[in-house]
Amino acid sequence: MNEISIRKATTDDITVLTGLFDQYRVFYQKESDQAAAAVFLRERINNNESVIFVAEELANKKLVGFTQLYPLFSSGRMKKLWLLNDLFVEPEYRGRQISKLLIEAAKTISRETEACGLMLETAKTNTVGNNLYLTTGFQLEEHSNFYFWPNQ
Repeated sequence: MNEISIRKATTDDITVLTGLFDQYRVFYQKESDQAAAAVFLRERINNNESVIFVAEELANKKLVGFTQLYPLFSSGRMKKLWLLNDLFVEPEYRGRQISKLLIEAAKTISRETEACGLMLETAKTNTVGNNLYLTTGFQLEEHSNFYFWPNQ
């Protein structure tokens, strides 16, 4: 099994990262749009609006997964809070603990920035994801409701 390295993405990764990001969006029933995905990712990195960690298979220098985090703030705790918004591993690389390595990188940045924690959302039907998050120390917030207002 080839070794996997986790590192922060740079603008040099945009081309390959775009393909992974597009696969992630298609998984969530969004229409494929690699041109817009490249612009979106480049803006996030150039404007320091997110932190993206990539999983790289060292032997092939191939990006096989990523997670994207957005900084938020908790008024009640008066601290930074990170939103783990995206997590994706190419299907043929799943089952190799890569998702857990990406989550550990997210936990590390949370600690390094003295944030109060990480939050995320996933579909109730995402059995694999829901199990993954519980096994990596996330707690299901059953006492809160999540609401969304679509600005259309």
